[in-house]
Amino acid sequence: MTELEDKVRAEAGKVQDPETGQTFEEMQMIQSVKETEPGTVTIEFVPTSPFCPIAFKLSADLRDAAKSVPGVKKVLVYCRGHAMEEQINERTNKEA
Repeated sequence: MTELEDKVRAEAGKVQDPETGQTFEEMQMIQSVKETEPGTVTIEFVPTSPFCPIAFKLSADLRDAAKSVPGVKKVLVYCRGHAMEEQINERTNKEA
């Protein structure tokens, strides 16, 4: 894992799920963090439920947390295992 990946994973791990009050790190919801090219990071996560009603918000929160890390120029977030993952991913990454 690169230094940037470590920093992004740490920052994204602090994002809190408002339904449970736990962080992404505590709930082990982040599947991967990869620096695909210098300054570009891809995050994959799995929500707590395939019908999680706040998955759009969680995805945007992860994106915003990752963008706050110095050195990050672009963030792509991919929700996996959600009934609306295609729509969530399209919306989140369109706004990136």
